[in-house]
This record gives sequence, structure tokens and C-alpha cells, in this order.
Amino acid sequence: MTLEAKFQSQRFPSSPGRPGAAPASQPALQGEIAISSENDIVAARRAIREAATALGFSIVDVTRIVTAASELTRNIYQYAGSGTVRWRAVHQAGLATAGLQLVFEDHGPGIADVDQAMESGFTTGRGMGLGLPGARRLMDEMRIQSRVGMGTRIEIAKWLRK
Repeated sequence: MTLEAKFQSQRFPSSPGRPGAAPASQPALQGEIAISSENDIVAARRAIREAATALGFSIVDVTRIVTAASELTRNIYQYAGSGTVRWRAVHQAGLATAGLQLVFEDHGPGIADVDQAMESGFTTGRGMGLGLPGARRLMDEMRIQSRVGMGTRIEIAKWLRK
């Protein structure tokens, strides 16, 4: 099953503290956080760090995952104003390896030229233009779907190396 098919077939649970969420004392290996403030970015970073650590990622890979997630979550807040981040633990079909998949989704202005946005140094804002290409370099898989005026959906994944 492709990464895209895995994401499309997955239903995500409620955010921590809502029915279906893991108890606060255990890291949630799947969840969702609405993003509409800088505090939400911090909460998403924390939850994703806990999930990656619980899955057994090395400190280096945890840092990579959290850095990519932080950048993409900040993009939601900065460019769209609000959106969601979802994460879940997954296994590759036919292989004995686990991973972490994350989805960042908003209904903002969208990205007019995804290929151009993936070039290092390109920015439509005040940033350095390292966000999307940097996130791609930090993760094992990345897919972007965006429509101008409709929003953006970015899916990323990191696989455990054993």
C-alpha cells in the first residue's frame, strides 16, 4: 500500500483529552491537534516528540521529526491561520519496521507552484525559504497536495532504522 493510500484510508482519533484519545500519562501513538495559535505549535511539537520517542526513534531522528513537524505546523499558522496536524504509528507492509506518519492540513490560500516552493531559498513570506525543502530532507517520505484558494495537505513519514 502506498503512503498516500495509507493516509487516505486512515481515520484519525480525537485530540488528547477527548473520547478515544490515550490517557495523558501515556504518549499518544496517534492523534490530532487543531492549530490556530503558537501554543498549539508547542503542543503539537510535544505530542509528536512523545510519539516518536515511544516508537523507539533515536534522539537524532526524534529531532529530525520534530523539526520537520514544527516547520510545517508553523506554516499552517503563518500562511493559513489555522489547520490541523495528525500523526499515527504505522508499519510497512511486508516488512518488520515501524514508522511515524504525519499529516498537516489547512484551508488557506494554497501553494501556487509546489515545485517552486520546494526549491531551497524560495519564499513568499519573510522566511529564508528552507521550510518545505528542509522538511523533505529531514523525513523519508513527503507528499504535497495544494490548490490555490482551497488549501494544502502535506503528508510526511519517517521509518525506524534497525
